[in-house]
Amino acid sequence: MFGFAAVALLVAGVLSYAASSHPDGLDATTQRGCTVVDVDGAEELRGECIAQNTRDHALAHSPLADYTIDGDDRLTGIAGVLGVAAAFAALFAVVRVIRVGTNSRRATSVSPGSNLPEPEST
Repeated sequence: MFGFAAVALLVAGVLSYAASSHPDGLDATTQRGCTVVDVDGAEELRGECIAQNTRDHALAHSPLADYTIDGDDRLTGIAGVLGVAAAFAALFAVVRVIRVGTNSRRATSVSPGSNLPEPEST
């Protein structure tokens, strides 16, 4: 498990710099019929497309938005590592909750000294 985590962190830290800065399939599809124009340092859509109806996400200006740290493209690898670390932290938290729940059910379903039948020997 720790070997997998180490490889995931390495891949996130190194390959994040090779990721494309062009829109993904969903963005490209919603921008069909529009052209992206740079106006005063911000992108603006011209034409008729679905993407013109979008609004910024509530966390669009958060420190880790757009796979960078505070918008600095040089820190993409660090943002990738932080993302992988956060995903593993969430995974371990969920597994721990499930494990604690399973152990507590086992402890309450079979109490010491109960009159359970002995398993048959074959």
